[in-house]
Amino acid sequence: MEIKVLGPGCAKCAEVEKIMRAAVDEAGVSATIEKVSDFQKIAGFGVFATPAVVIDGQVKCVGKVPSKAEALAWLKK
Repeated sequence: MEIKVLGPGCAKCAEVEKIMRAAVDEAGVSATIEKVSDFQKIAGFGVFATPAVVIDGQVKCVGKVPSKAEALAWLKK
C-alpha cells in the first residue's frame, strides 16, 4: 500500500502524517508513507486544498485533517 500525505509542511499536514502512521500501525498493514510538498505534484492529483491523503493513487481526503477512525476505514478497504 502506498500512502501520500500532500501538503506544504504546515502543522495540519504534520498531524495528518502522524494520524496515518498511527492508523497503519494499528491496522497492521504494510504501507509506505510519503510526504509530498511539491505543489505541482500535489496539483497533479487534482488537489488544490491541503492537507490531503492519497492511498494507492486514490484521493481519500482534501482540505481537512481526517480522524483516525476515517484513516483506519480507508486502510481496511
